[in-house]
Amino acid sequence: MVAHKQLQEKLGMWGLVVLLGLISSSCVRSEPQVPCYFIFGDSLVDNGNNNNIASLARADYQPYGIDFPGGPSGRFTNGLTTVDVISQLLGFEDLIPPYAGANGDQLLTGVNFASAAAGIREETGQQLGGRISFSGQLQNYQSAVQQMVSILGDEDSAANYLSKCIFTVGMGSNDYLNNYFMPAFYSSSRQYTPEQYSDVLINQYSDQLRTLYNYGARKVALIGVGQVGCSPNELAQRSPNGVSCVENINAAIQIFNQKLIALVDQFNALPGAHFTYINGYGIFEDILRNPGANGIKVTNRGCCGVGRNNGQVTCLPFQTPCENRAEYLFWDAFHPTEAANILIGKRSYSAQLSSDAYPMDLRHLAQV
Repeated sequence: MVAHKQLQEKLGMWGLVVLLGLISSSCVRSEPQVPCYFIFGDSLVDNGNNNNIASLARADYQPYGIDFPGGPSGRFTNGLTTVDVISQLLGFEDLIPPYAGANGDQLLTGVNFASAAAGIREETGQQLGGRISFSGQLQNYQSAVQQMVSILGDEDSAANYLSKCIFTVGMGSNDYLNNYFMPAFYSSSRQYTPEQYSDVLINQYSDQLRTLYNYGARKVALIGVGQVGCSPNELAQRSPNGVSCVENINAAIQIFNQKLIALVDQFNALPGAHFTYINGYGIFEDILRNPGANGIKVTNRGCCGVGRNNGQVTCLPFQTPCENRAEYLFWDAFHPTEAANILIGKRSYSAQLSSDAYPMDLRHLAQV
């Protein structure tokens, strides 16, 4: 558990006001804003599901978790992930646990199914070894729902309960990073133009999300793919000056994100559905545009890594990371620092700009 006091220091005044509100309201009513929170995604939000998988995509070693209570947990950052921040802002006392090892009672408040290297496509990330694709995460969720039916007594009770919960789904990054833009391992970039590939992804994603809906999810936030072309790894490989983002990667991702917004509209035509889009790309772009406003000083290098931009090789076991971690946008070759995750998590929960979410942020999604 991360204590409220620890989080108050990390979230700054904005988060302090929100959390104090939650704490004061808990004196009267201790429940969070929703009964449960389920998380699907990749290494941006994995919190330990890959720890016992034969995979290169693991983060259960130092210095990962250097700023996290208890040390390395499987989170691919120095401290909190975006969904950790979101879970606290939603009023959950404990952080949402990984599905791996979760017990039946924990299912009632939600679990995290995310797996590093996972994608919408089954083959995505296979060069890294084991991972739980989005389809695999949905299979785990279906098993969890069956357990919840047993706990709650019948399917109608489970359906009613799940309809009040929040689901966040952040897939697609690896379908570009560890598939389309990795032609040495994957043929997708030779088979499809970026426009065609986005259609292939969206069609499969739509089918997968329909499964989620069919198994009770009604309040669903789709997290847009971020600026993968600005990560230290891509800057190290493809940016001439190590500063300018890789535009062909970002352009392909923007095509996908635009179709994700249209997908939200499609799902909201279904009975009881409240789908929303969180503009991870735009939020990240806004932070990059004026990093100093948020205390960020280094945007193109990993705090922990090897080679150009600290991004050619990601953070190695027991490597000494930078000391001024709160001033870095990226923790390693691919993943944001806790400082960046807090900024993104806060804006996902409560939009700072109208472009941060469509049609609503997570705070409003909890209320519908």
